[in-house]
Amino acid sequence: MIKDRQSITSDEIKRCSWCGSDPLYIAYHDTEWGVPKIDDIDFFEKISLEGAQAGLSWITILKKREGYREVFLDFDPQAIVESGLDHFLQHMDNPRIIRNRRKIESVYTNALAFIEIQKEFGSFAKYWWQWSDFKIIELTPETLEDIPTQTELSLKISKDLKRRGFKFVGPTIIYSMMQATGMVNDHISTCMFRNHGITIDPTLFEEL
Repeated sequence: MIKDRQSITSDEIKRCSWCGSDPLYIAYHDTEWGVPKIDDIDFFEKISLEGAQAGLSWITILKKREGYREVFLDFDPQAIVESGLDHFLQHMDNPRIIRNRRKIESVYTNALAFIEIQKEFGSFAKYWWQWSDFKIIELTPETLEDIPTQTELSLKISKDLKRRGFKFVGPTIIYSMMQATGMVNDHISTCMFRNHGITIDPTLFEEL
C-alpha cells in the first residue's frame, strides 16, 4: 500500500537528486518541473528563462526569476513587443537579471516570433504539444546519468524554432524545456513525485 503524501516524513521523501537541498530548488522540483503546462504565458516564461540559463546553473535563474518577471512584464509577449527593445536594454546593469545583451535582446526577439506562432496555431501551447501528439513522453531513467541532454525530437523542435526566428533555442535548451513543461517525464524511477499529478487531459487542447 502506498502511503499518503501527508503521512510521509521529510526523511522518507525520495526525489531527483539534482535539486539538492536548496528550498527554492526543491519547491521547483516538487511543484513545477515536469508538470504539463498549457498556458502561453507559462511557455514564454519557460523559453525565456531556459535561454537565460545557457552556460549557467538553473538555481541561478530561479533566484532571479522574480526580477525577470518584473523587468519583462510578467512575460507577456504582446506587452514586451509593444514596449520596444530599447526599454529592456535599459536594464543592462540590472543585477536582478542576467546582464547579457544577447540574452536580453533574445527575449524581445522571441516575443515577436512567439506571437507569430500564436497567430498561426491559435496558441503556442497547441504548437508545442503537437510535437508529441499531445501526449507525455514517459521515460524511466534509473539514474541522472540515464537522462539525455538532447533527443531527436528536441533537435527537430529546435530547428523549427530557429527557422521561425527564435534565439537561444538549441536542442539541449529545448530538451530542458520539454522536461520543464511536462512533455517529457524525466523524474528518476525512485522519485516520489514521478507519478503524482503528472498526467494530461486531452480535452485541455480542444479549444486551443
